[in-house]
Amino acid sequence: MTRYAVFLRGVNVGGVTIKSADLRATFEGLPVSGVRTLLASGNVVCSSDLTADELKFQSEQSLRQRFGYEAWVVVLDAATVGSIVEDCPFPADDPDTHTYLTLFSDPAVLTGMVEFAFSINEPVQPLGTIAAAWQTPKGGTLDSPLNAFTNRAAFKRATTTRNLRTLQKVLAALQG
Repeated sequence: MTRYAVFLRGVNVGGVTIKSADLRATFEGLPVSGVRTLLASGNVVCSSDLTADELKFQSEQSLRQRFGYEAWVVVLDAATVGSIVEDCPFPADDPDTHTYLTLFSDPAVLTGMVEFAFSINEPVQPLGTIAAAWQTPKGGTLDSPLNAFTNRAAFKRATTTRNLRTLQKVLAALQG
């Protein structure tokens, strides 16, 4: 069995509200075990014999059916989450900035984000083909050009963004 983190996009923002208990129940209906939800922001850890692609497909279908919204998820195994956290070049806690990790289910979208960031001189650090680390001043997340970029309709199906501290908590849950 593989330990996975499933990161939902757009949960508990923009009118899509899912209670943790309902999210957990939805995942318990899938071929997974050890389901745990974290931080009321669409983070699930579980174990499964499914591949990451199979879990992504089944998760999205179940979420769409149960909650009636256009659900998109990024599924990463525990080792990949660990690598992302370890390889992030920015600090988790800084008095002036937030560190974010945008997670990708499509490497071409990551390439597009990196090219966009470089074109506007925004510092971004690709972490393999599945994540990019970036920072924004505290209080400026919604105004960040990188945040706006990943919120474009064309990229919603392949990205979700989390604060580095959130990824650290997810990793701890995967290892616990």
